[in-house]
Amino acid sequence: MTRYVALLRGVNVGTTRLAMADLRRIVSDLGHEDVKTYLQSGNVAFGSTVRDAEKLAAGIERALADELGLTVPVLVRSGRELAAVAGGNPYADREDDPTRLLVAFLATPPKPAAADALAVPGGENVSFTVTGRQVFLHYVDGGYGRSKFTNAYLEKKLGVVATTRNWKSVRALAEMAGV
Repeated sequence: MTRYVALLRGVNVGTTRLAMADLRRIVSDLGHEDVKTYLQSGNVAFGSTVRDAEKLAAGIERALADELGLTVPVLVRSGRELAAVAGGNPYADREDDPTRLLVAFLATPPKPAAADALAVPGGENVSFTVTGRQVFLHYVDGGYGRSKFTNAYLEKKLGVVATTRNWKSVRALAEMAGV
């Protein structure tokens, strides 16, 4: 049995509402075990014998659409992958405020040209590092909420689906998916 975390994009932050009890039920009904949600923003940890993260994501997406009529992108990371993210933040030693450290999880690695061309909008003091299917973000002078360097911006510039979590959530999810 492998531990995974599914990260749902845009749940309970805009118009897409999803009760975490429904999310737990759907993931459990798909045959996964030890299903636990974190916060109200579409984070669910679970155990599964399925070894293909893309299949897991597609199954959850399909069940959300079929049962609740929701079209929600789902990104899945194994516990090992999440542990590597939690242990590999290049800005963790520079910042003790977890609200200024975030990780954008990407559905697929961006094309190298798109990653190389990624730039922070003028006048903002944000550091970022694109590593595989993640973008580590450090909002030096303020928080994510006032920035133009957002999840939507990353999706547009990188050409991939993304969902962003703050550092506190990343660490908690890595712990929930502990290997």
